[in-house]
This record gives sequence, C-alpha cells and structure tokens, in this order.
Amino acid sequence: MTTPVGRALVSGAAGFIGGHLSERLLASGWEVHGLSRRADPPASPVHWHRVDLADPQAAEGVIGKVKPDVFFHLASHVVGARDLDAVYPTFRDNALSTVNALVALARTGCRRVVRAGSLEEPDLAAGDPIPSSPYAASKAASRLYGNMFGALFDLPVTNARIFMVYGPRQADLKKVVPYSVRGFLRNDPPRFGSTRPVDWIFVEDVVEGLIAAAASDDAVGKTVDLGTGRFTTVRDLITEIARQMDAENQLSFEPMEERPMEQVRSADIVETQRLTGWQPKIELSEGLRRTIAH
Repeated sequence: MTTPVGRALVSGAAGFIGGHLSERLLASGWEVHGLSRRADPPASPVHWHRVDLADPQAAEGVIGKVKPDVFFHLASHVVGARDLDAVYPTFRDNALSTVNALVALARTGCRRVVRAGSLEEPDLAAGDPIPSSPYAASKAASRLYGNMFGALFDLPVTNARIFMVYGPRQADLKKVVPYSVRGFLRNDPPRFGSTRPVDWIFVEDVVEGLIAAAASDDAVGKTVDLGTGRFTTVRDLITEIARQMDAENQLSFEPMEERPMEQVRSADIVETQRLTGWQPKIELSEGLRRTIAH
C-alpha cells in the first residue's frame, strides 16, 4: 500500500472548486477528507464527513479526528445581493464557520491552512476599507481572523484571493458562463451583457494555485491572488461564447443597471508568482472551449 503524500481536509469538497481540488489531490497521492453539509456527497475515494462548521463542537470534533496536514477552507455562502436578508447567512456560513475551524485547527495543530477569499473583499492596502456587500464583509472578516490566528497562535494561514472562476461542472447556473452556454443551447441567450471588466480564471488554474499556496512558506500570512491579471468585460465574454458556439446571430444585448459598489480589480499575479511560483496557464478562449465541450 502506497503511503499518502499527506492528509488534506477540504471544506466545500462537494462544490465546484472543492471537487476539482479533491480530484487533483487524490491523483497526486494525498489522503483526502471532505467536509459537506449535504446528505449525499458524490461517490469518490474522498473520505466524507457530513459537518456544519457553523457548529463549534462539530468543527472541533471532525478536525480533531482527521488531524489534517493541510486544511483547504473553500466552503462558502456566495451571494451578490446587497440586501439585509443576506447579512446573517453570509456571516454564519463564512465568518462564523471560519472562526470555528481556525479555533479547532489551532488546538489540533496543522501544517498549513489555505483560506479561499474573494475578489469582492475590500483591499485595505489599497485604501478600500468598506465592503461592497454582506458577502464581501464576511470574507474580509474571515481574512482578518486568519491573519490574527497566524500572529497570535502561530497557525500558518495563507489567504488565496480567488477571482472570477469558471470551468466544467460549475453547477450554479446563475453564473455567467454556465448560464450563457445553457442559454445559447436552448436558443434563449442572455440579454443583459454587463460592461463591468472582470478577471476570469479557469478552475484548473485555481486548483494549481491553491496547491502552490499550501506548499509555499513565503505565502504564510500573506494574501495571494489567483487570477490572470487581465480584464474581459461580461459582454465580451458572452460574445466569445457565442462565437465558439456559432450562435452570434442570437446576440442582442439590452441596457442594464450595474449593482452598487461593484468591485473592479485584477489579480497581482507577479506577486503571487514571487511568493508561490504559480502562474495561470489556460487562456480564456481555451478555458471556454473546454467548458462548452463539457
């Protein structure tokens, strides 16, 4: 029996990024444990644990049992709404769950924690202190707690700020890429093409970036950007999807109102490469081709 490279615990392992990451770790020889709140996680060689990290006793129990070498914290309540009803769910599932996990990891011991952040988080270093949404606030709070646990309790936390990820098996059909592909297939194309510039990153590149972040001592206590450093507007992205699907005759955009305080930010991949050695490899046109084929 081959000795595993190490033991990885992945929260959100049944999700889009978590599923791809778990597969990649398994292929590299890791023993992978997945956390999910779902009743029936997908069948795979992952060791599944049905746990809600918002419950501090449950978080401490599973982390104390698994004793991971590396913890990838990907579980998140993702919502772009700027309304009051989004405040508590994002706080509970993002900030509170993160704190519970960090407390348990600090008590158990862990070689590396990689926390998945978001481009929506305010950038304090750039003089951007006010979160643009409840989701952004919860992710920013999670990052600050991670930094505090590193400084006070010697827990080696790396923050991975993930930009707009897309790729095969993205189940949330409200996301631009799967929504657009599905629309063109059904002759019901998207009508609202935002002119917001976005840094799009293919899911396989994100996975490689997360693994590189976990392996880098230089990245501990830092925030590393996982993006391409290049902008493509939502409208141009949809147009490229239509071109690849021979559906340009379906394009017909209508004016739309942008959401308030929408973040426009591209990844600093030069700094990420310096800290981790990682850089993105999949060009947007190639990533969309693979996604459409899937």
